[in-house]
Amino acid sequence: MSLVVRPSPIHSVGVYTSKPIRKGTRVVEYDGERITAEEADRRYEGVSRTYLYGLDDGKTVIDGHGLGAYLNHSCNPNCEVDEIKGRVWIFAIRDIAAGEELVWDYNLYDDDDPAPCHCGSPKCRGTMYSKEWMAKIRRREARKKKRQSAVVQKSKTRKNRPSREAAA
Repeated sequence: MSLVVRPSPIHSVGVYTSKPIRKGTRVVEYDGERITAEEADRRYEGVSRTYLYGLDDGKTVIDGHGLGAYLNHSCNPNCEVDEIKGRVWIFAIRDIAAGEELVWDYNLYDDDDPAPCHCGSPKCRGTMYSKEWMAKIRRREARKKKRQSAVVQKSKTRKNRPSREAAA
């Protein structure tokens, strides 16, 4: 398979194929050093760009390098990631034409930092976070607003009560 890294309109650089890729083809491995989530946080505190991938075990993170780490996010992907026996592979989910950029949906989760999406897809959801994570954030924000509203309402009720001296 002929993959090349070159400038991308999505973000900085991306990975492109110079030959057609058939749906279902294993394209590239997302490889790198395996570290703990704590080590990833330590290494990349305050860094805006990382190439980290959390494994299904919830404990191990791949500090990505190589071609797999350079695939950009898109809300309309042509690839997907699958973990097989502790290795992370990127597969084509449709036929991909020569010259196309290889992209997958990052479906980020478990963070509150902004992760705006600039994929340019008509299906763009505006964020690299998963739909499920965004729904969870919206529910959390709604609960927070409801609590704040209840506190404000309680405060107004107290202010509108007559004082004991005024009642006497």
